[in-house]
Amino acid sequence: MSHTGIPNRKGTRLMVIDLQGRLMPVIHEKERLKKSVNTLIKGMEILRVPTLVTEQYPKGIGHTDAGIELPENTKVFEKMCFSCMKDDHLLISEEIMGATDLVLCGVEAHVCVLQTALDAVEKGLRVHVVADAVSSRFEHNKILALERLCQSGVFIVSVEMILFQMMRESGNDEFRAISKLIK
Repeated sequence: MSHTGIPNRKGTRLMVIDLQGRLMPVIHEKERLKKSVNTLIKGMEILRVPTLVTEQYPKGIGHTDAGIELPENTKVFEKMCFSCMKDDHLLISEEIMGATDLVLCGVEAHVCVLQTALDAVEKGLRVHVVADAVSSRFEHNKILALERLCQSGVFIVSVEMILFQMMRESGNDEFRAISKLIK
């Protein structure tokens, strides 16, 4: 396994964590977050990277926010544990099988994103947390979560960083589509 943080494109999965309707109103910089997440989702769709979505106790917190633009037929996993990696249905799903790299976005950075990332590292996956596509209710919790993740070998990236790392070259249709997306 490489330790450079360059994801294996065929083995990469995007995980959109708990961006739920009843939680979003209290999230720090929620509009910026939604914009970044949607750019990331669209970019990963262009790169043909599978997207998985989780919802923490949707009966109480609601389903994924209407402002999040998911690809058609995206599988949504309901969970009760904070860590997505504790969900047996997700771990045995065809969407996660064969994964070498997880790209994480969502909320809250210091709870579900953090615990998912740490558990994924323990399972031997390379984890990339997209700093401009995660948030918490309070900014200081996001900052502390990103610092804690760095201490644990998680790669902290931006939306543009991860998309260009996965693309690796220009001059093709993917490059043109992603370039339009991020402008």
